[in-house]
Amino acid sequence: MIKITSLLVVLSAGILLSGCASVLSPEKKYDAVVRYAPFDAVIVPGFPHEKGNWSMVVKCRVYWAVYLYNKGVVKNIIFSGSSVYTPYVEGEIMALYAEQMGVPKEHIFVETRAEHSSENLYYSYLLAKEHNFKSVAVASDAVQCIFLKRFQHPFKLNDLKFIPIVYDDLQLKEHPDPVINEEEAYVADFVSLKQRENFLQRYRATHGCKVRKLIRENNECAQDSPSEMDKVSLEQSLQNHH
Repeated sequence: MIKITSLLVVLSAGILLSGCASVLSPEKKYDAVVRYAPFDAVIVPGFPHEKGNWSMVVKCRVYWAVYLYNKGVVKNIIFSGSSVYTPYVEGEIMALYAEQMGVPKEHIFVETRAEHSSENLYYSYLLAKEHNFKSVAVASDAVQCIFLKRFQHPFKLNDLKFIPIVYDDLQLKEHPDPVINEEEAYVADFVSLKQRENFLQRYRATHGCKVRKLIRENNECAQDSPSEMDKVSLEQSLQNHH
């Protein structure tokens, strides 16, 4: 079942890219977005880390983020991801690699709550705003950029820009793999997401279900909260009846 699901995902992504290739060429997209640079921060979604193995997915995302930083396209990097399918915090693993590649620690931020792609986007955006970063972008592979872009409107993140990886610019073979202490990102009491959520729950969360629920709850709380005038009236009323 898992193999069939994975195959369907790959085929869907291939169809999506083939249909959008002329419009969403990474090179053309990069040229269009870089006009808005420099960005205060760039969000880099995580990917599961296996012990002793730096996956090509993570390698490309980290190298791309560091490339953008070195080119002056971004000022800060937010690496996002919790310990989801393996006992390593994805955001922290990527941050360790970036630091070894020369990015100053003060320009590296880590978001560790996200367990799904949609949460990578939303929680990292909130973190960026907490640090008063005005302009924010997302850096990842083209497939994920296309997928995440659909959440801009429902999550009210319309000012986000997307910078898909331009693989020709990475020149991965020219760089030795940095050495990190992966145990710094290890979670001892780890429980895999597969044991905490079934397939349907994971699918819905990846497609934004949890974030939409959180946004609704926050909006309801905001509506229920008294305004400043209401607070003054309430305080006066309490004083009068004291």
